[in-house]
Amino acid sequence: MLPSIFVHFKTGLIYTALLSAMIIAGCTMPKQQGQPTSAPQDNISAEINRYQAIIDAAHNQPSLAVIRAYIALESYATNDAARQKNLDETWQLLTQLSPQQMSELVINANEYTLQGWLDLLNIYQSNKQQSNKQDLDKLRLAIHDWQIRYPNNPAAHRLPAALQQMLQAGKDSHATIGLFLPLNGQAKIFGDAIRQGFLDAQKGLPKPALPNPSLPNPSLPESSLPTNATDTNEALNAEPSANPENTEINDTAINVQTVKVYDTSSQPLTELLEQAKQDGVTLVVGPLLKPNVEQLAQIETPLNILALNELDTPQRQPNICYFSLSPEDEAKNAAIHIWQQQKSNPLVLIPRTELGTRVANAFAQEWQTLGGQTVLQQTFGTPNEMRQSMNRGIGIRLSGTPVIAASSATGPVDAVYIVATADELTIIKPMIDMAISTRKKPTLYASSRSNKSGSGPDFRLEMDGMQFSDIPLLTGINVPLMQQAAQKFANDYSLMRLYAMGIDAWSLANQFTQMQQETGFHLNGASGELSVVDNCTILRQLPWMQFNHARITLDNRTDKANGADNTNNPEGTDNTENTDGIDINNTGQGDNPDEVNHSL
Repeated sequence: MLPSIFVHFKTGLIYTALLSAMIIAGCTMPKQQGQPTSAPQDNISAEINRYQAIIDAAHNQPSLAVIRAYIALESYATNDAARQKNLDETWQLLTQLSPQQMSELVINANEYTLQGWLDLLNIYQSNKQQSNKQDLDKLRLAIHDWQIRYPNNPAAHRLPAALQQMLQAGKDSHATIGLFLPLNGQAKIFGDAIRQGFLDAQKGLPKPALPNPSLPNPSLPESSLPTNATDTNEALNAEPSANPENTEINDTAINVQTVKVYDTSSQPLTELLEQAKQDGVTLVVGPLLKPNVEQLAQIETPLNILALNELDTPQRQPNICYFSLSPEDEAKNAAIHIWQQQKSNPLVLIPRTELGTRVANAFAQEWQTLGGQTVLQQTFGTPNEMRQSMNRGIGIRLSGTPVIAASSATGPVDAVYIVATADELTIIKPMIDMAISTRKKPTLYASSRSNKSGSGPDFRLEMDGMQFSDIPLLTGINVPLMQQAAQKFANDYSLMRLYAMGIDAWSLANQFTQMQQETGFHLNGASGELSVVDNCTILRQLPWMQFNHARITLDNRTDKANGADNTNNPEGTDNTENTDGIDINNTGQGDNPDEVNHSL
């Protein structure tokens, strides 16, 4: 019996030792069958929520922390669609990093995935400005080499969609663009002007003449202009900007892409998009009219679209970018320009119309965003009504009602922004002079709506000192191009602005992928200095000019209008928004091109 008891006792000691060893090693006994094991899943959910919280808190602003969160989330993607979405969003944030952010990046030695992403970004940025097939082949080879060097990077197996599209576009030498414009009805005249600019840009723009270095102020002889271009000649004699970067319009891409034109006034938009898809169109430029652009938000289409208008309430759609000419954007531009000249109490003079109300609201909202306080508004009536007041000795007093209520009281008006036609302006300025003393004159600013052909030296002399903005095409920085536009449209500035829009639409269409992916996109266009802001909306900065002793001089100052960053510069002259004054919100009223500013 004793040996048996000893054996059992020894066996018990062995089991006890084994159990102790398991506990020390961190092992646990198996759980009973059917008991849930939720702890690991809970941990995964907590990790996903933590990374997602970092992303949500960033509000689409790029940072190293957000990019790391996206990289961490990739491993939790449950299917190919979710994985591709993660890659696309990671890439979009990377391309939005500013040069300063890139220079300040510090990553850990073991962050191989992040290092791979940054190397891919460097390859892309080194080749992003290239558009011909040979250069795209170089980019393709560089990416292939990157995939070999980073085989474990998730993007090595499936590139972000934007890169895939860029490389595929390079393979397709017969890419097709669909141009969606109204070619019948009241808006036909506007659609025709944009179409002409678009197709002319495809053929290549005329080169500007080189200035003669022996001349202190290069100018164009009158004899070189069309006979009907009296006012244009004076604009072409404007003194050039001191900054060469701002005195040129970029060359357009010359290629053999097929352009198919579709008439948006003939068929519903859904049918046209389907037809374009069947025709092999890969990019749609248009539509132009605002109701059609609003329809796009309700239509699902795989086609990329460069809409030639924008929404009142911006919406982020991955396949749509917006390029427009609007009076509201011009008003925002003017607010920034006036703010940078250190004015503090602006008055907005507007027509007694719905257009005037919209412009005043846009100006006031931008002014308060910059840090300004009260903006006053005052409306004016018809030219006949103003003449009657003038005959009675009644001028325009520098007073008005607040556009938007502000906390502090306003002081004396020191800037007046006038939204008027040239005919209205010839009455408004003398009425302002009647009501104020010469020692207290505010600075006067006018929208491009007042800039039209046919205004001779007398008009310019009467407007002496007033500042105004307009598109680069109308400043004379490319004389042959301005002559070409003047001859095509009988020197009608409204249609020449739309012609410039068509030129820039062609350039944007040829760089659509780059435009979608980065806020650093930049183009010196015929309609303005173009860049990209939120929701892939094109931002246009315009040159400012001034009437000076019966001449029109270009402003030489070159500070960029980036909100309040330049508020310490009293002479800042930037123009940060679409400033063409063309309002394409409805369907057109009449065929008079001078009515473009408030009719479409």
